[in-house]
Amino acid sequence: MITIDNQQVFTETTELVDPAHTALVVIDPQNDFCAEGGIFARAGKDMSSFPAAIRACARLVDAARAAGVQVFFIQNQKLSHGRSTSPAWLRFLTVRNGITEEPEVCLAGSWGAEFVPELQPAGRDIVVQKWRSSAFVGTNLDMLLRTNRIRTVVCCGFITQGCIESTARDAGFYDYYPVVVEDAVANHDPDLHAASLLVQRSRYDVMPSAAILPVWEAVVPQLRAPD
Repeated sequence: MITIDNQQVFTETTELVDPAHTALVVIDPQNDFCAEGGIFARAGKDMSSFPAAIRACARLVDAARAAGVQVFFIQNQKLSHGRSTSPAWLRFLTVRNGITEEPEVCLAGSWGAEFVPELQPAGRDIVVQKWRSSAFVGTNLDMLLRTNRIRTVVCCGFITQGCIESTARDAGFYDYYPVVVEDAVANHDPDLHAASLLVQRSRYDVMPSAAILPVWEAVVPQLRAPD
């Protein structure tokens, strides 16, 4: 930790991801993005990187729960018949992706919008539904983070250059420390994945889960110790 402008600034990983002030934000682990049979898989997207990233997310979730780290599940949503999409957002969803009709990715209430079996909310986990790439836009995420006295937002999930990068950037703009777990994020294009992580490393912390898990696991014996 160093002091700048009379403020203490975290510099060490143990400070950044201290369970006392850290949240794990699991972004969009949903069937349409991640599962065989989802819209992206049916469209012929490369799904090869997703199983390993899902397993890495699951390890993080288990460790976070054991260490008392607050877990948030972010669930992308879309209403049918244009009820939640503007022309500008539809341009991104369709024209920018070579689609000429209204997409139904993560349509509210559909199987595609459900979380994959390996990543299901439980216990004290909090679910936040979102309608744009960033989990902060149009949601109560910032309020919930502040209510839980969170200072660091650890991001994992999908898609690297989309909802992960958007949420991590906004976390920094909302004055949280953003941390992106590089082996627990994935997308359908390895070049975009690498490019996004390269850019994100220039702005905030991008690290492997192997750097975070020991910090969380170290507090578990203390939490379980008898009085």
